[in-house]
Amino acid sequence: MVLKNPQRMRIHIYPVSVWIFLLLCTASCIPVKNPKESPLAVWIEKYQSIKDSIDQTYEEGWGDPSKASYTNLEKSFAEIRSGLDGIDGNKLNEEEQIDRQLLMLELDNELNDLRFQSWLMPLNAEGGFLTGIVYWAQRADVSREKEQKKYLNKLKSLPGYLQSMTRIMQLGMECRKISPKIITQRCVDLLKNYLDTPPENSFLLSAFQDDSHPVKTEAIGIIKNEVWPALNQFRDFLQSEYLPASTEEPGISHLDGGKSFYEAKVRYYTTLDMSPDEVFNTGESEVKRIRSEMEDIIRKTGFRADFADFLAFLRKDPQFYAKTPRELLYRATWLSKKIEGKLPEYFNKLPRMPFVVEPVPEAIAPNYTGGRYSEGSYKTGKPGAYWVNTYKLESRPLYVLPALTLHEAVPGHHLQIMLSRELENVPKFREQLYISAFGEGWGLYSEYLGIEAGMYETIYEDFGRLTYEMWRACRLVVDAGLHYKGWSRQQAVDYMAANTALSLHEVNTEIDRYIGWPGQAVSYKIGELKIKELRKKAEAALGDRFDIRSFHDLLLSKGSVSLSILEQMVNQYINTAKTQT
Repeated sequence: MVLKNPQRMRIHIYPVSVWIFLLLCTASCIPVKNPKESPLAVWIEKYQSIKDSIDQTYEEGWGDPSKASYTNLEKSFAEIRSGLDGIDGNKLNEEEQIDRQLLMLELDNELNDLRFQSWLMPLNAEGGFLTGIVYWAQRADVSREKEQKKYLNKLKSLPGYLQSMTRIMQLGMECRKISPKIITQRCVDLLKNYLDTPPENSFLLSAFQDDSHPVKTEAIGIIKNEVWPALNQFRDFLQSEYLPASTEEPGISHLDGGKSFYEAKVRYYTTLDMSPDEVFNTGESEVKRIRSEMEDIIRKTGFRADFADFLAFLRKDPQFYAKTPRELLYRATWLSKKIEGKLPEYFNKLPRMPFVVEPVPEAIAPNYTGGRYSEGSYKTGKPGAYWVNTYKLESRPLYVLPALTLHEAVPGHHLQIMLSRELENVPKFREQLYISAFGEGWGLYSEYLGIEAGMYETIYEDFGRLTYEMWRACRLVVDAGLHYKGWSRQQAVDYMAANTALSLHEVNTEIDRYIGWPGQAVSYKIGELKIKELRKKAEAALGDRFDIRSFHDLLLSKGSVSLSILEQMVNQYINTAKTQT
């Protein structure tokens, strides 16, 4: 999974989070600067103007959301979407056709969220907008006077932001658009974790390296006298008002319009015309196949018991777990360097940006996944970061670490994302675009590529690879089960626990993540299946002329794209290669 820049987070703060729309009430009135521009360029410019306003709003403060601003945003996006429909795609060149298809895909998703009023439910299992505050604090720049003033202003405006979010959630309670109880409870617990820390040790002070910084004392005063009371007040609201009103059902389909909302989410996250039932059935088929491979490995280990007993053995035996956070981080770092040395065998082009290995920030680690990629920035010079969760070491098995490293670092998210940031002559919206079926599909394909690269050194690490693949296959089943077929949370937990070697802590945090982020979990396996299908197709068509490095370069050559566009690219690649002598 990818953690992008805070104003474009995919955890899912954006577009659910509500600070982003403050400047958009007049978005439909943005003027066209050059009347000679093509119709497509005009609509892309208008869309980008809205996005730039969103970013500027975040840079200057937290915003003041209102129902009116969302209504205006919906009108603006609907106008752009209609304009794109009116363009004859046959008159566009190849790059313009890709621009149009991708913008339509994004707008359809934006409009689905707005029409369903997702913004009324700004929480998720990792905290939602609350975690967004943590990410802002982690990346705050306090090096110069201008940035220091900006930091202090945002700190001072946090209480007002929390009050605005309270009003939004109260409106959601009135409209019966409200989070499930498990999500609300996780956020209550997260706030308790924040508030149990003294203000002078707050996560909001993460940007300061030492106590001698000229504005740190002022910041502590603001946190102690203004922010901490506001956070306490918000926690009281969640505990006493929001939690009792929260829904028992974990899925989205029980809400008004929830089933059609989820159907649209499945189309967006797969980028294919797939139904939730097709996703569910694909998942069951993959689970059966992977289970057979896992049982073959169990037999090879000589373990004399059933599948459930083997999983219990993996979850409890201390040989599979690091004894210290440093040991886990060092192992992840070594694996990262090992695969880096193999990259030239599989790629001609590599990104200029390096990456580091870091622990998941302590403030968010309890509800966080085992690892994640935090995007680097060529603009600021910030390297990419492969985050490894060192919280609760007994739930972080070493045998899955090779697969995690391949997915989150290289050749997974770091390589794919930072290469996309080096693209030239593409619209700005594509520079920051992250299509989950492509990005997460590539991450899971990277785990598969580790077999060829010799990254799985032991039979247990190979089982760890399979348990990660099984995890993604189970997601197809449990996500559709939760949000479309009326499954209970316990059904989903039991299904995941019975079929993967994930720790029970990870099983529970993952299921809660799916509950708070409908549809996203199905993108991984669907994307991986398509990429493997396209590679097999190219290998069969080209035979000895197939070159793995040029094929991988092709897949990453246009940044984040839909799976249908990726298939068009591969078909063209095959046809071109066949004509060359």
